[in-house]
Amino acid sequence: MAKFVNLPLVEDPDASVRWPNQAGKSVSYSVAGKTFVGLDERTARMLEIIMNEDFKSTRSSNHVRIKLALWVVRNKINAQLKRIFDFIFALVALVFISPLLLITAIAIKLDSPGPVFYKQLRVGKRGKQFYCYKFRSMVINADALKQKLMEQNEADEIVFKIKRDPRITRVGRIIRKLSIDELPQFINVLQGNMSIVGPRPPVPIEVAQYQYQHFYRLDAVPGITGLQQVKGRSDITFKRWVQLDLEYIQEQSLWRDIQIILMTIPAVIRGKGAY
Repeated sequence: MAKFVNLPLVEDPDASVRWPNQAGKSVSYSVAGKTFVGLDERTARMLEIIMNEDFKSTRSSNHVRIKLALWVVRNKINAQLKRIFDFIFALVALVFISPLLLITAIAIKLDSPGPVFYKQLRVGKRGKQFYCYKFRSMVINADALKQKLMEQNEADEIVFKIKRDPRITRVGRIIRKLSIDELPQFINVLQGNMSIVGPRPPVPIEVAQYQYQHFYRLDAVPGITGLQQVKGRSDITFKRWVQLDLEYIQEQSLWRDIQIILMTIPAVIRGKGAY
């Protein structure tokens, strides 16, 4: 059974629609007889214009309906093409990199005690939770040690990153630098939880700290690579990270995915921001 992350919503018994709370402020607007909570003033004005739109002729109304129908059909076709491309790409990739996967698994097992693979609960599209697979690159009690290292966090806002993280094993440092630890996520792609290209899936504790604008990252299927991975990875701020994710979501297409995949190859070779 699919699990969904509990997004922070403003509770208002009189509201007919609930919106994500923005920085803990409860602001309600009455639009066309309905009460909306959590909207900023500009959004409320735009919503009022749309909901009160009075089309002056049947022709203009039908024109809008046709445009909306074409938009829905186009999005459905693009989503299906993306899913077919993802599945084929992941399947072929797993076949070709199987020797590398075997060598990596043996190296991890010889280097430190613990399982070869590590699965972590992540948040996907529209808050759906799933287990994300990776090669284990840290000691087995890494999650317990994280709390002791919070003061050393070098990332901004809600993301946790340390360049010389003491929890990372010797083999782990190599496979993280070359992004080999992410390769098992091709299994997630085959399962349909992830895509080849998309925003990186956050962990639930990060989503719990999201502000209003951050939730738009969850409007797309998360990916193995994306604009954030090819434009700095951990070296960019979280604000810039979100901007890149929203940029991808707005312009996503099969051709854009292919471009980002090609950009990922030199980014992985350079290893900039990978730690």
